[in-house]
Amino acid sequence: MNSTTLFAKTSPLKLFFIASIPGAISMLASALYQTIDGVFVGRFLGETAFAAINLAMPFVIINFALADLIGVGSSVPISICLGRKQEREASNIFTCAVLMIIGTGILLGGILFAAAPLLIRLMGAEGEFASLAVQYMQVYALCSPVTTIVFAMDNFLRICGIIRGSMFLNILMSVLSAVLEFLFLAVFRWGVWAAALATCSGMFISALLALIPFLRGKALLRFCRPRFQISMIRQIVACGSPNFLNNIAGRITSILMNAILVRLGGQTAVSVYGILMYADGFIQPLLYGMCDSLQPAVGYNWGAGKISRVRAIEKCCFTASGIISLLAVFVIACFPRQITNLFMADAGEALMGIAVGALQLFSLTYVTRWFSFATQSYMLAIEKPLPASVISVSTALFFPVLLVALLWPLGLTGIWLNFAGTAVLAAVLSFIILRKLRGELSRPDLQ
Repeated sequence: MNSTTLFAKTSPLKLFFIASIPGAISMLASALYQTIDGVFVGRFLGETAFAAINLAMPFVIINFALADLIGVGSSVPISICLGRKQEREASNIFTCAVLMIIGTGILLGGILFAAAPLLIRLMGAEGEFASLAVQYMQVYALCSPVTTIVFAMDNFLRICGIIRGSMFLNILMSVLSAVLEFLFLAVFRWGVWAAALATCSGMFISALLALIPFLRGKALLRFCRPRFQISMIRQIVACGSPNFLNNIAGRITSILMNAILVRLGGQTAVSVYGILMYADGFIQPLLYGMCDSLQPAVGYNWGAGKISRVRAIEKCCFTASGIISLLAVFVIACFPRQITNLFMADAGEALMGIAVGALQLFSLTYVTRWFSFATQSYMLAIEKPLPASVISVSTALFFPVLLVALLWPLGLTGIWLNFAGTAVLAAVLSFIILRKLRGELSRPDLQ
């Protein structure tokens, strides 16, 4: 089905299943690989390597953040242009975005490679712990020019209606990465740097395959002679800012948390925090994949003035997000010991005791986290970057830092409670934003 028919004429519920299920499966495949990555490193290389990759991961994600800004930021105006039947402008934004992503990958990769030893030293890590973290970061930095585009290509494929193709590429990327990592770590017995190389190899191959429909001129979006304009760049930055700020603010918070945990509980506390992040890294991609896969349809209908259709699509998104989150609460709260053993098969009683309590407190996060997540995606899809950015930065940085101060007397328990407290505050903020925009969001359709 071509994207115009899919976005404009398919019933909202059917559209939800056609678009969101492949998107959720795509992100689930990615989440499963991330979990497998942690399992492989923890089991084959040990607790020190597991802690090292968790210490380095915030910087790795920051490296992808600018490419994500451009990819997501260009997807919104592209979808709206297509809804307004401005196909040439949509293809120009697409072409410029691809070139911008490659350029920023070269620049940021070089900076991260050079700065890696200093950054890890500033985190308080020393000896083998620090050395392993630096190795992991520098492999990602070297591969940055050819890997950072992969997530943007996923967005562009969905905009063109190549939804199943996008899903299969994400599955292929995860399978390739997992197979290569097992080969590198379990068979060849290479170090932690090989875990990063496996992921980067899977990303590179998938990015090349994703480019084929566009290079052959078989997709709705086509490469053209780029026409860069200040207004276009400003629009991309504005629409991509919520995701970018969420990535940056979230990584700053993770860096702060890791620095505190190194001092409060040492390597063990960092490992437990890593387990929480892997659990979150399994659930959040499901929510992201589902909501993000609906953004092209929401943006298309918003651009076409079909506001009632936008509301119907978003009702499906909010409902499904709530169901997935409540299931996550049940699984994490009921099986904390099994989740811990997944990453640390030889976990001692001290680590197990901390991890079980941390996971049970952490599970409360998803009672309310879904609401702010769906609201932020909604705001972004209809080109409301300011409220989306407010939700993003508050959730990723402002609320967690505030709660670190307020819950400091509780020690490590306060850190584990931080996530649930942040989710409650973010849900309240999201509700206020939706109430303030109620008039615009409920206006009649354009004739």
